Amino acid sequence: MARTLMRFTGVGGQGVLLAGEIFAAAKIKTGGYGLKTATYTSQVRGGPTVVDITLDDEEIFYPYANDGEIDFMLSVAQVSYNLFKNGVSEGGTIVIEPNLVKPTDEDRKKWNIVEIPIITIAKEEVGNVITQSVIALAIANTFMKAIDKETLKEVMLSKVPAKVHDINIKAYELGEKYATDALNGKTYQANCNDKGCTME
Repeated sequence: MARTLMRFTGVGGQGVLLAGEIFAAAKIKTGGYGLKTATYTSQVRGGPTVVDITLDDEEIFYPYANDGEIDFMLSVAQVSYNLFKNGVSEGGTIVIEPNLVKPTDEDRKKWNIVEIPIITIAKEEVGNVITQSVIALAIANTFMKAIDKETLKEVMLSKVPAKVHDINIKAYELGEKYATDALNGKTYQANCNDKGCTME
C-alpha cells in the first residue's frame, strides 16, 4: 500500500491516543513498517496531545508528518483539534467527538468532517469510558482500511488484560458499526437526560 498517515488528538489522560500505538504494532506484525510519534505538552494531564502514525510497506526514514500530509485525523478535544487540524490534507477526513469538538463552517468546507460521539458510545453502550481508544481504533481502520481487521484486534487484545477482552471486542465492533454507518451517510446524536445518554 501507499504510505498512510493518521493523527489522533486529545488531551492528556484520554485513552484515545493508545490507538496509535496499536496501529504501529499491528503494521510491524504484518511485516511492514509502523511508527508512532507522540507530542505531549508540559501539562500532561489535561494538556493538548497528538499522536501521528505512519504506516508503510517500505522503510520509513522520516518519522514526522508535515502539515497538509495527514490522511485522517480523529479528535476528542477542542484545544487539540484547533492546534493540529491544519496537518490534515485538504479534503481529508476528520472524525470528531461532537459533544467536545465544534468545527467552524470553514473547516467543514475544507475537510470531510464526520461526527461520531466516541466518548458517549464508550460510556453508555460499552459501559467503560477507557474503551474509547478501541472505538477510535476501529473507526480509523474502517475509514482507512490500513490493517487487516483480525490482526488489528489481535494486537489490541494483547495490550489489555484478559479480564477486559470481552468489553474491548464489543468496543471494536461498535466503533466499526458507527464508522460504517457514517460512511453510508447515517448520523447519530446523543440524547441525554438524568438517567444517562442514548444514541439516536
